[in-house]
Amino acid sequence: MNPTQSLIKDLAEKYGRKRENLLPILQGVVKQEKYLSEYSMVEIAREIDIPAAEVYGTATFYSFLEAKKMGKYVIRVCRTITCAMKGKTQVIFAIQDMLKIKIGETTPDGRFSLLETNCLGWCHKAPAMLINDEVYTDLTPEKVREILSAYMKKNHL
Repeated sequence: MNPTQSLIKDLAEKYGRKRENLLPILQGVVKQEKYLSEYSMVEIAREIDIPAAEVYGTATFYSFLEAKKMGKYVIRVCRTITCAMKGKTQVIFAIQDMLKIKIGETTPDGRFSLLETNCLGWCHKAPAMLINDEVYTDLTPEKVREILSAYMKKNHL
């Protein structure tokens, strides 16, 4: 049994092998492996005895369940109208300029991925973004450059 199969078996034992337990199992795989590979989705389907298409449909519906390999640091910029009105576009341009990637891409070294996502719940401090589980608010292009510089230094230690 490979590590992915073991992980899925453990998650199925923890949460149960019913259709309603699919989401926590998917979340557990993402937490451990950082994304849902096609292989892991097929293994989940086999383990809890539901069609693979149902696993894939559920996985792709939720914005925090990535179906492709992501960078070490996943940057999610809020795409709501509130963030847009408060400068989200300039924030995204600053990120793209600094990392040389577009939305949906990962840097060639695998360190950063850039995504837009639905509301992060920080409209009162817009624009907002997440880097992995860390929230950043009241963003400006300058603030974003400082934040990303700190993450870039973390990788070189």
